[in-house]
Amino acid sequence: MEIHQLRYVCAIADTGSFSRAAERCQVAQPSLSQQVLKLEEDLGSKLFDRLGRSVRLTEAGRAFLPHARSILSQMETARSSVADKWTDVRGSVSVGVIPTIAPYLMPRYTKTFAKKYPEAKLRIVEETTPILIEGLRDLSIDLAILALPLRHKDLELFPLCTEPLFAVLPKDHPRAAAESLALKDLRGESFVMLRDGHCFRDLSIAACTRARVAPRIAFESGQFSSLFGMVAAGVGISLVPEMAIDRNAGCRYVRLSDTRATRTVVAAILRGRSFNRVQQAFLAGIKD
Repeated sequence: MEIHQLRYVCAIADTGSFSRAAERCQVAQPSLSQQVLKLEEDLGSKLFDRLGRSVRLTEAGRAFLPHARSILSQMETARSSVADKWTDVRGSVSVGVIPTIAPYLMPRYTKTFAKKYPEAKLRIVEETTPILIEGLRDLSIDLAILALPLRHKDLELFPLCTEPLFAVLPKDHPRAAAESLALKDLRGESFVMLRDGHCFRDLSIAACTRARVAPRIAFESGQFSSLFGMVAAGVGISLVPEMAIDRNAGCRYVRLSDTRATRTVVAAILRGRSFNRVQQAFLAGIKD
């Protein structure tokens, strides 16, 4: 028994004609007639008496018709429930973001999203990269905003932006007035850096390694603001992505001339996962 067969039976009962039923269902009449005959064979009973040009339900047809209508109605309800879920602007989206991005990008993203989808629920989780990746995998978050490199084949990545890195120097540093500098110019300096677990620390160490700079780490923290305070106090120098620059921190920021001294920010989702409209809207919004 096929759904389209039930639809044909109901159309014939409504119109009293095979030809008019075929027009309603937008199918050739021979095909419609063949499918109804096949259904009657499967049921072992005729549903219609063909009386010349007129068609009339048999007793079996009259018993069968309410069930056919009920099945079609339930199918439509099921289809509508899926459609409603897909288009529901009152749904929710859970976003993970690393601490070196959250304060700088998320306010702009959330303001735009809240204005467009006022009934949607947005949950933001700030955590380190490994924890957010596990959140994607166990579906506790829908998408994450992270920084490259990421070598996880189960994630699908959408680049958002690439930004240069800057050296953070005390105001009285000999290179503070430079327009740009190479990391190799900072050999022998003490560094203040983010602690282990922050992907920007790994990015900073990798940049130093390429420049053959072995940073002597004098202070570690989980926040850029603490690093800036230590730089301003002369404890050491640091590195920072462009979006995190704070002109009120009492430091000087000099762009690194190393061509690979950049950070690429991406949105990551679990490959193959389905999104509702609200989740799709947030992802589309941050990609614009």
